[in-house]
Amino acid sequence: MHSGMNDGIWTNARISPAGNPEQMLEHAAIAVRDGVIAWIGSAAALPSEFRNLPTHDVGNQWITPGLIDCHTHLVYGGNRADEFALRLAGASYEEIARRGGGIVSTVNSRRSWRKA
Repeated sequence: MHSGMNDGIWTNARISPAGNPEQMLEHAAIAVRDGVIAWIGSAAALPSEFRNLPTHDVGNQWITPGLIDCHTHLVYGGNRADEFALRLAGASYEEIARRGGGIVSTVNSRRSWRKA
């Protein structure tokens, strides 16, 4: 990323650094330098080294980590709910795979579905 292109301080924010609304910072700020988050915390505690960056007031809005779902599944393409129950009962993924479950079972199911 171009140095300085996205630099700034985003203030007047409610920030949930870990994505948990129970652990929220109010009246917070995020400092970005060289396109990378360099600091997060209470706006009152903003280190002086960031004070010369452009400031953006976010209007008391939430800032949370991004959620990226990098894959999709067929709707009504089957399920592995039984495996969920096994995991809740303490079975490891390896044990489930040995029983014929896991991602391999989904792949095999889709392959046979495609041939039909």
